[in-house]
Amino acid sequence: MTLIELVVVITLCGICASFIRLFVATPIDSYTAQAQRAGLVDAADAALRLLARDLRSALPNSVRITTSGSVVALELLATVDGARYNDGGSTSNTSSWLDFSQADGAFATTVPFSTVYAATTSYYLAIYNVGVTGANAYTAGTTTAVTTPNVITPTGTQIKITAGAAANAQLVTLSPGFQFAWGSPNKRVYLVSGPVSYLCDTSAGTLTRYSGYSISATQPTSAAALLAAGAIAGSVATDVATNANGCIFKNASGTATRVGMATLQLQLTNGGQEVQLLQQVHLVNAP
Repeated sequence: MTLIELVVVITLCGICASFIRLFVATPIDSYTAQAQRAGLVDAADAALRLLARDLRSALPNSVRITTSGSVVALELLATVDGARYNDGGSTSNTSSWLDFSQADGAFATTVPFSTVYAATTSYYLAIYNVGVTGANAYTAGTTTAVTTPNVITPTGTQIKITAGAAANAQLVTLSPGFQFAWGSPNKRVYLVSGPVSYLCDTSAGTLTRYSGYSISATQPTSAAALLAAGAIAGSVATDVATNANGCIFKNASGTATRVGMATLQLQLTNGGQEVQLLQQVHLVNAP
């Protein structure tokens, strides 16, 4: 084999390799990019589904959203159950009525909670939270006073829900008794487990869920504040885009005749690939 023949062989091999890359490498690169995008879509969809699930169970008029620097904070009061209370009916059993004129320690339901609950101080009962001064569960839930009427039971109130004499007439017991400020037009009463927060930090590229902390009149907008309040953190999404479109949360309050609407937009990016998902969630706003 001469030097000229060797050069010709090397040249032909290089040409063949270029053709092979053209027909093989490009599909592989496309598959890799598609797989990355699919993973980002799954991650964004799972994050938005979790957020939507919490929003659908939120106490009416308890969703609040604040932007602080690179952090978008969304907070809500999570409910675990709901019922309809009895505030009238047979005069032969007025003890089952919920009395709004004074502190009441027991009342019956006309539509029951989904289950009975042993005596606990971990939950709150809320009636007619409209999110305004004097009827705001965030400010009311921080107090331990039982002498002032309000829309939610104070911290430390013992709540017990037992079976009643009839199928729908569960007995709700409060210790100490509490005076709710206003009745609900639809006689709704909610069992609240406490606040839940989502912090989307576009500088760190993370979306994190926090729960298990106390109700605060001032919305916590940092991980440090939530952890100091005893919150438990759980990662919801990483790879959040580090720009203004990384997280966009909006809440359009409803009215007496129209439900509210939360708009959630999440953008994730990784390996040069980028996806952006948007989801809207109807919010119950009739307290």
